[in-house]
Amino acid sequence: MKKNAFYAQSGGVTSVINASAAGVIVQARNSKKINKVLAGKNGILGALREELIDTSNETKSFINSLSTRPGGIFGSCRYKLKDFDESEKEYKRLFDVFDAHNIGYFFYNGGNDSADTALKIYKACKALNFDLKCIAIPKTVDNDLAVTDCCPGFGSVAKYVVNSTIEASLDVESMAESSTKVFILEVMGRHAGWIAGSSVIAKESYPHCPDIILLPEVAFNKSNFLKKVKQVYDKKGFCVIVASEGIRNSRGKFIAESNTKDAFGHTQLGGVAPNLSDLISKKLKLKNHWAVSDYLQRSARHLASDVDLKHALEVGKKAVMFADKGLFGVMPTIKRISNNPYQWKIEATPIERIANVEKKLPKSFISSDGFGITKKGADYFRPLLGKRDASDIKNYPVFTKGKLKLVSKKLSPWND
Repeated sequence: MKKNAFYAQSGGVTSVINASAAGVIVQARNSKKINKVLAGKNGILGALREELIDTSNETKSFINSLSTRPGGIFGSCRYKLKDFDESEKEYKRLFDVFDAHNIGYFFYNGGNDSADTALKIYKACKALNFDLKCIAIPKTVDNDLAVTDCCPGFGSVAKYVVNSTIEASLDVESMAESSTKVFILEVMGRHAGWIAGSSVIAKESYPHCPDIILLPEVAFNKSNFLKKVKQVYDKKGFCVIVASEGIRNSRGKFIAESNTKDAFGHTQLGGVAPNLSDLISKKLKLKNHWAVSDYLQRSARHLASDVDLKHALEVGKKAVMFADKGLFGVMPTIKRISNNPYQWKIEATPIERIANVEKKLPKSFISSDGFGITKKGADYFRPLLGKRDASDIKNYPVFTKGKLKLVSKKLSPWND
């Protein structure tokens, strides 16, 4: 008898994560082993609360339209599952829900913490002898998953940051004579500088930007930074900076952090740009402006990379294909074959090699002074941005709601 599949989205969403959802659902509808896909409402919480969306109610056109829709159509979450030996009750609840709804496949779409969740469930399946094929599906704008060449979601953020850097630089240059001298763009990147690093591609359209790229991999030194800003300003009359939110000082302390932590214990960041702005104002007396791209960078579907979209769609499809072949405990990962022309393929990698491992920018990608990106780094980033005019959204996009109908509950409520 065919089994149903559980699919859920987890962690910070991206402009193309719904393409992965579409890939899973479309491929599952063609599967000879999977009956239908039940999507968890708000990630793994949907399984614990028995809030499962029956995607078989959705039309083919609606599912196909997900590829152009940012955000997470089924809702996402940041929820940390305890280890099996610490909370056996939590896992038994999950398996009771899966059993009640004839679920034999588990597809979890997310980044590092989501891979951790998939791995824990995979291990719990073996401990409880529960027949559930677990496959993690990659997604993260941070691009910090191990093994995979890049992560679905990253290429589109990179394209947004590159375009924003170019446009802001032209603006600042226009006004520098009598107004703003320094502009700072703060981008995401807690421990890895992939997003900030990608801004180097802006130089290929407009050589004057960015002048300084601040990365978490390089300890922030105030005096060296101020010296570099002054040097750039004296040479051309203005300076453009792209800074990762996660830059740290030599003691390893974040330049800007709050006392708030998320469900996984990660310190909430944000505020690097105003921090740098204050430093420049006080020490160099230069008028400056700053911006935080925040959610805009990860939801800008109108600027999505066509390459990123293909990656997202394909990892969703391959996840189902791997399950059909009897593979489980794996993640579809992207292997780069060549830079120019850009060629790639999808492989199956054990989740154990990916979960809880952060991939940082290689030293070979970082310039000797720590303020820029090398040619090797640029060669890595360039093809991920895709075509310059690849957007398939024109003017104002229209997004339909879909039925998103929950299946009837069969168990007692989950008290979380």
